[in-house]
Amino acid sequence: MNHGELVEIGDWVTGKTKNGELIHGFVESTDSLRGTVKVYVVDSDNDIAVGKSIVTVKQWIDVLPVSTFEDEEHMSDLIDLALVTKDKEWFRELTAKTAKRQASRSSGGFIARKSSIRNRLGSSAIWEQ
Repeated sequence: MNHGELVEIGDWVTGKTKNGELIHGFVESTDSLRGTVKVYVVDSDNDIAVGKSIVTVKQWIDVLPVSTFEDEEHMSDLIDLALVTKDKEWFRELTAKTAKRQASRSSGGFIARKSSIRNRLGSSAIWEQ
């Protein structure tokens, strides 16, 4: 584990607890005097720890590299995580990114026009490209 790395609030980390349980989550707070961090656990080999905050020693955790989730599946998972953690600001940020991406994709050279077709059940609107 990289013990010299600075840990900041919001960093995604993986590590272990004093009982040896493996945890994966994000840092909620740090205590530099005691050398501990408070981690909100999103995954663990101990199901009871999931969804709880656990204080552990800073040397027992590794900061995960920042990655960008560009595909829709990952964005959907992140939006779900923002809802579970009740992080309104993050939820709004993710949904805004998703909306921008969908808007740019829909305006990527295709012109959508509305036309109606009459069938035996009545008229229906169909979007054509």
